[in-house]
Amino acid sequence: MLNTVSKIRGQVKATGYPQTEGLLGECMLRYGRELGEDSAFGTALIDSGESMKLMGEVKDSLDINVKQNFIDPLQLLQDKDLKEIGHHLKKLEGRRLDYDYKKKRLGKIPDEEVKQAVEKFEESKELAERSMFNFLENDIEQVSQLLVFVEAAVEYHKQSTEILEDLQSKLQNRINIASSRPRREFKPKPVIRTPLEISNGQQHNGISFSPSIKSTGSSSHMDQPCCQALYDFEPENEGELGFKEGDVITLTNQIDENWFEGMLNGESGFFPINYVEVVVPLPQ
Repeated sequence: MLNTVSKIRGQVKATGYPQTEGLLGECMLRYGRELGEDSAFGTALIDSGESMKLMGEVKDSLDINVKQNFIDPLQLLQDKDLKEIGHHLKKLEGRRLDYDYKKKRLGKIPDEEVKQAVEKFEESKELAERSMFNFLENDIEQVSQLLVFVEAAVEYHKQSTEILEDLQSKLQNRINIASSRPRREFKPKPVIRTPLEISNGQQHNGISFSPSIKSTGSSSHMDQPCCQALYDFEPENEGELGFKEGDVITLTNQIDENWFEGMLNGESGFFPINYVEVVVPLPQ
């Protein structure tokens, strides 16, 4: 269980798991900027996106704090104290079986052998009992570590509440500004009858049509498994592949439910699945 938690939150070097709040913030910022500052909803999305990213950073701090001050000490407890107790119990069981065997053969074997078996059994019994007693006597240390975990959770929720309350105030203020703004009248734009070809697409009747995928090379991307980056990804560990929003990445393998392997500009590496949108899927 401890190893599973550590893998999820960064003990293993090959992770770098994005926080849900951070991903939501990136999405809000992206579409808020597309709507523009003239849109009340667009600016509200930008405010919300910045707040969500802050909450993701606060959650990262919680993860680091909990790992260092709660999970790591528990792992040490399991690897050292509990392992030592288990060793003493295993040794005690072996000497008990030896004592039972020699006790049944009393009179057929020298009394000295029986006496030694009794002494070894009693020695192991005392060591096992002492190690368990010391462990239970020091359980205040585990209570202190649990307190640190709870305090970290309280601080996380406190900071999250402050961020959300600040966002709530900003959104209420934007509602007040939007409500007091004079209503605009719709003015239709003149229709352009002649189609005009432009470099990245075509324009017809005043409407621009552009390719949805940002070109990063030749059209050969579409002939093989590939995906398009939804957000920027900065590699944090060796073997990860960095990219920018809109880049088209050639897919070579799916490592697991969270990670792809791919190539971009001649470089190969791993990257999180939820940072991209699959355009041409890998063969099943």
